[in-house]
Amino acid sequence: KEGTAPTVVAGADGRTSVLQPAWSPKTGELFFVSDGQNGFWNLHCVPDAQSTPLGRWERATNVMPLGADFSGSAPGWALGQQGYSFARSSGAVLAAVRLPGEAASTLLVLDSAFPHAELSRHSAADGGLPYGFGGLCSKEDGTVYLLGSSPQLPAAIYEWSGLTTAAAAPATMLASSMKADAVIDPKFISSPQLMQFPTTDEAKTGVLTAYGYYYPPTNGDFSAPEGELPPLLVKAHGGPTACTGASFNPGTLFWTSRGFAVMDVDYRGSTGYGRSYRQALAGNWGIVDIEDVCAAAQFLSQQGLADPARLCIDGGSAGGFTTLGALAFKKVFAAGCSLYGVADCSALAADTHKFESRYLDGLIGKYPEEKAKYDARSAIYSTETLSCPVLLLQGDEDKIVPPNQAEAMHKALLDKGIPTALKVNTIATPATATAATTATAA
Repeated sequence: KEGTAPTVVAGADGRTSVLQPAWSPKTGELFFVSDGQNGFWNLHCVPDAQSTPLGRWERATNVMPLGADFSGSAPGWALGQQGYSFARSSGAVLAAVRLPGEAASTLLVLDSAFPHAELSRHSAADGGLPYGFGGLCSKEDGTVYLLGSSPQLPAAIYEWSGLTTAAAAPATMLASSMKADAVIDPKFISSPQLMQFPTTDEAKTGVLTAYGYYYPPTNGDFSAPEGELPPLLVKAHGGPTACTGASFNPGTLFWTSRGFAVMDVDYRGSTGYGRSYRQALAGNWGIVDIEDVCAAAQFLSQQGLADPARLCIDGGSAGGFTTLGALAFKKVFAAGCSLYGVADCSALAADTHKFESRYLDGLIGKYPEEKAKYDARSAIYSTETLSCPVLLLQGDEDKIVPPNQAEAMHKALLDKGIPTALKVNTIATPATATAATTATAA
């Protein structure tokens, strides 16, 4: 009503996340995802929201308190996410969640009536749903549609009738980005294991455990000599306020099929592990992420899952920043590859695109007031502590991390005499079709 003050349902403290609001088509309740009550993105509702005047709304109720994120593991600024929906026929609440300690998704079916008691659970273990899924929606007849993926198959659209059939019906794939004849033989598929491992805490975040997906070397045609430990590739995801996952990744399988173990790290700041874990990165980018990728490599070495003399690291964009920082400030890895990575934080603050124009204020500190922090965490100013080979890969039209980052880092490494190579990919046009890449090396 015009002139009426709005009712704040959640988020008044300025710290609470509020995501994916939606009205129940059956009851008129307002649902949303929030971490305000227990620090995890749980599903909340406001009972009788449509029939009660705004000023008389009750406090939102956490429908199912769990130490898990209901919104999906991807960050809230990513578009097109839908971690829950409603069955149109019954009004039941359908929520996708990755339960604590699990890599696969679970579908929770909750009663349409308040307080929304759990009716059933469904997952890939039942033989019905994909390994990981989200983007839920349904038809009037109870059929559920979702986006699903697995370590064997890329993202696809699935149809599932498990809510309306007595037997556990497998989901039917309707469309996929992979052609049927391109499916990889299972003997080359490495199945990821979600691991947690201890980490150090120079920044005193209070978070002493980090996470990652470990992929063992897998090739049905070959086996390693008895007693030999595999080389390890540690991967740092971009963002940095994002996450990795266990979906099909041919880039990972390339390495695991050739005898490498791979550890894809969800360092502190990654989404999917609650607010405390996410906020550990605030002001600490270039500290906690580097600690965690190093701790992952050392943990796997101690567990006898990787050769401590053959540890390497790669990452793209923000992950490239973590990669270069780990190589410059730590002595854990024998080689690294930065894909369009950040080498100079001050240059990034000055050159990046509008959407991320003040992103670093929360990740490092106010710029230019705290420029000293930016320089201290930039690998380009610490090449004197870097002594291992570095490969730099860059696109010439990158607007997020401009090419000048890789070019400056490459020059600094050359000046020091460190084995390095820079490969710049260009957009192929009639004029450049025969010279789409350039490379220099020392």
